[in-house]
Amino acid sequence: MVKRIFALILALLMVTALFVGCGSDKNEKATNDSEKVVEENKSDTPDTQPKEKEAEPVTIKFIQNSANGGREDVLKSMIDNFQTKYSNITVDYEIIPWNDYYTKLNTVLSAGAEAPDVFEVGYENFAQYASKGLLKDITDIVASDSEFKTENMKKLAFDAYKFDGKQMGICTDFTGCIMYYNKDLFDSKGLEYPNENWTWEDELEAAKKLTDESKGIWGTVSPLQVYEFYKTIAQNGGSVWGTDGKTVTVNSKECVEALQWMIDKSYKYKVQPPFTSDIYTQPDADWRAFEEGKIAMLRNGTWQFGEFEKNAKCNWDIVLEPGNTQKAHHFFSNGLAMYKNSEKGNAAWTFMKYMAIDPFVVNTRIEENWNIPVLNDDNVMSAYYKKTPPESKKVATDLLDSLVLPPLGPIPEKWAELQQVLGEELEKAKYGKVTAQEALDAAKEKIEKLLQ
Repeated sequence: MVKRIFALILALLMVTALFVGCGSDKNEKATNDSEKVVEENKSDTPDTQPKEKEAEPVTIKFIQNSANGGREDVLKSMIDNFQTKYSNITVDYEIIPWNDYYTKLNTVLSAGAEAPDVFEVGYENFAQYASKGLLKDITDIVASDSEFKTENMKKLAFDAYKFDGKQMGICTDFTGCIMYYNKDLFDSKGLEYPNENWTWEDELEAAKKLTDESKGIWGTVSPLQVYEFYKTIAQNGGSVWGTDGKTVTVNSKECVEALQWMIDKSYKYKVQPPFTSDIYTQPDADWRAFEEGKIAMLRNGTWQFGEFEKNAKCNWDIVLEPGNTQKAHHFFSNGLAMYKNSEKGNAAWTFMKYMAIDPFVVNTRIEENWNIPVLNDDNVMSAYYKKTPPESKKVATDLLDSLVLPPLGPIPEKWAELQQVLGEELEKAKYGKVTAQEALDAAKEKIEKLLQ
């Protein structure tokens, strides 16, 4: 009897084992199949999560000035979006008014202890800080970033933040100068509108036909000061510095010709007002005269788009400035640089790159009319081009292909002094106290003294 019971129990155990084994095979197969599906889905779905989300939390300190005076909430929205996208990076930021900005920045950079990881800087000051060894070389950081392509940005704008061949910052946005023209005045004379192929001679011929001094209408208006001068000489193949970047060539034939052209438009050809007129001596008088329909062609900045859209009493558009031997345009930039002793290199670069080319930032700048992004992507920038007037909005970014940087030369730390000595001589020539050649000969001597 005991034997029969034992045999029965043994049989039951064998059957149970059989069922358990079959169930185990099915579960294992289901688990394997499930894991296979997960792996397949992983391979089919791009990883959109930034690598930084897996990194350790880090806080970077950032200071800037351009949001001051009405863009504070715009900057906050950009940073909030960044911190959502890169949840491991916190941006501790401060907005400082322009009048105090560089004083404070110079102080904290010199002290070191309170220096920010990332800070906003215009080109002129960027070069000064780079020359003093205050910036981190980010060449290798940029090169190792597989997600960043230099072709994503306008090349000359990207290269502007190099120093001694090293990438020391990144341009985020800019403004520039172009030529505005009054379509109504051109139409009244039956003249074709300016185009990108125009030279100084084309401008002069049109200006002669458009000028009507009895009605206070001038064919063309351009300022005569240091910034306008170094751009205009570039349009004639001239430069303050020679090709070696050290020799002073401000009194070259090309530079003298360009200065003479700037003067002759007022005194010889009489197609623009005398430099003693209200248009030149009163603040903002030039662009206000354009709004009133008194100027046919005006060299001025892209920052006037909103003003002219609201207040101009004429139909207007823009075009690249005429050159003599080549095109050349102003480039007033905002960029970001990293402090030399920052230990947050990768996180800081992630933020810098974001502020330059991220679609959210670019679109926000466009929507808020906050300067011009440097993104080299017409699909993204199309929203900017569609915001008219001006009708030819793309000209505002086309100028980046012929941008001219301030001529800091080998003495970027003395840019303010260079401006002063050059400006003094330009003033003498502008008012006929000396000839263009005499003015630039004197400027050359003064600039060479700055080199000593």
